[in-house]
Amino acid sequence: MGGSNPYIEKADYTLPQRAYTVTFIAPDGVTTQVLVDPDKIPYGPTGLPGSLLDVAMGGGVALEHVCGGVCACSTCHIIVKQGLESCSEGTDDEFDQLEKAPLTTLQSRLGCQCVPNGTKDIVVEIPAVNKNLVKEGH
Repeated sequence: MGGSNPYIEKADYTLPQRAYTVTFIAPDGVTTQVLVDPDKIPYGPTGLPGSLLDVAMGGGVALEHVCGGVCACSTCHIIVKQGLESCSEGTDDEFDQLEKAPLTTLQSRLGCQCVPNGTKDIVVEIPAVNKNLVKEGH
């Protein structure tokens, strides 16, 4: 599932002009580094082009995204541990969705909406509660 959400405001973001690295930290502590090549954005149809969800999917990192990356749920909740200042500003719609996510912090974002501009390397923690409870059978 992918596409766009016509019911939300359009996010303002700048795509990177140079390569940078995103380090994803999984709930089990395993880290995966993904080199982002600006010439290959978007990596797929999920999330905003160049979003951390798009980068995760392109790099083989498992990041839940029940709504298909259209800012209609909070399952792609991430915590940007390093480099948040180089990411696009969140919209009111994104922050409304984040209110539904457990264990948010001041560095919490939705992976589908957070687009780094490539001026810094990024470190992202995927919270242990980042699960699709329906898929998990609860």
